[in-house]
Amino acid sequence: MLASTQASAALPEIVAMDGRSLAAAIAGKKLSCVEVMAAYLDHIAAYNPKVNAIVALQDRGALLAQARERDEQVARGQIMGPLHGFPHAVKDLIAVKGIKSTSGSPILKDFIPTQDALVAERMRAAGAIFIGKTNVPEFGLGSHTYNPVYGATHNAYDQSKSAGGSSGGAAVALALRMLPVADGTDYGGSLRNPAGWNNVYGFRTSFGVVPVEGSDVWLPSMSVAGPMARSVSDLALLLSVQAGYDPRAPLSVEGEGSRFLAPLGADFKAKRIGWLGDLGGFAPYEPGVLEVCRAALKSFESLGCKVEEVVPDHPLEAVWQAFIKIRAWQQGTGLAGYEADPVKRALLKPEAIWEVEEGRKLSGYDISAASVVRTAWSNAVAALFRHYDFLVMPTAQVFPFDIGETWPHQIAGQTMRTYHEWMKATCLVTMSGCPSLVVPAGFSTNGLPMGLQIIGPMHHEMDCLKLGFAYQQANDWTERRLPALLEG
Repeated sequence: MLASTQASAALPEIVAMDGRSLAAAIAGKKLSCVEVMAAYLDHIAAYNPKVNAIVALQDRGALLAQARERDEQVARGQIMGPLHGFPHAVKDLIAVKGIKSTSGSPILKDFIPTQDALVAERMRAAGAIFIGKTNVPEFGLGSHTYNPVYGATHNAYDQSKSAGGSSGGAAVALALRMLPVADGTDYGGSLRNPAGWNNVYGFRTSFGVVPVEGSDVWLPSMSVAGPMARSVSDLALLLSVQAGYDPRAPLSVEGEGSRFLAPLGADFKAKRIGWLGDLGGFAPYEPGVLEVCRAALKSFESLGCKVEEVVPDHPLEAVWQAFIKIRAWQQGTGLAGYEADPVKRALLKPEAIWEVEEGRKLSGYDISAASVVRTAWSNAVAALFRHYDFLVMPTAQVFPFDIGETWPHQIAGQTMRTYHEWMKATCLVTMSGCPSLVVPAGFSTNGLPMGLQIIGPMHHEMDCLKLGFAYQQANDWTERRLPALLEG
């Protein structure tokens, strides 16, 4: 009989397992891929209708047939990779061959790709069986997962609240144990906010660590792809599959993804952590958010870290304005073709049209000037790492809000000027280029989750993973506090 964690004792044994244990059980023939697939599909059938996290779910018979093929490979000693036999749903912004990939837009509601995106290709080659997609906001815009194709995804801990986004479906599927691991993408917080709001882990890596192909590989987006999981070791497991150089993404980082399978144990005594908090008052926070996160800082102190409050010495409003310009240019370019067609424009949500219209106002000189501001900001953050080993701040400025809202229009009495300003603190981390690993921080007085970002210097992903691993040993909220849906 395979062991389950104490916190997950009420769950079906297979879905309660962490990813590394599941992989070992499959490779060691203690579990068949058919058993794993059947257990997950049964669990999805029981819980997904309550939250709408997994969409485009594929035929059960066909998925079990694929699982049998994986079992035959195991019998021959042919393990494809770390994800061999894992049921996996890919974020619906990422193309998967043969599976409807809508990006949450009615414009693409019937689109079925003929080939995998690069990151999906790698997960398939590592043995994952694609069971469907995870739900997203329309074209990934906004950190709230709802769209006119599939509807809204409900928070795992309170179904009346937002799941976050744009990797909202992925985070909820993880929290409710409907997937062993999940993939996501992150521009302004799309891996980080939903992970924090659903009490799981996520990792926005430095640019180029996970290669992403595109129509323009030389002026790439600030978006990156990365892993989500229920533990830091499982983050590293999936990252080992996703990462590594690919010539189709010529700016991707040299080296093999397998480097992320190195041991995660480390000593953090006397390491210095800078607590960014509200960035010296620049970012407003809903009451309770900073208090939950400050309480979580004690876990770092228990590891021997020294935590100090730090405020970047830099004009932050200039950085935010530069972010808005760069994002409008990058997002608007991809949406401009739809916006120019009157029929398709009528199907776009207002935020998409806003990005296109804002992008059209910009000249090449404007973009260059914004990039110079970004460079100055990233240099200022790099300077902080001369004094601190890591920086830490919340994953969002508010707790999960009502699912019927589009986005928070006010925080602590301050009116938000754009649909994404309520995430501006997280967006400034994007502008720094630094890796940011999300760990659960705890819960509000009414039971809503919040997360912490562990921010490291550029390309110090392993250091972030090691600190996240140590933090998890000291404060494992994911296993300590399951969603009420699972406990009932």
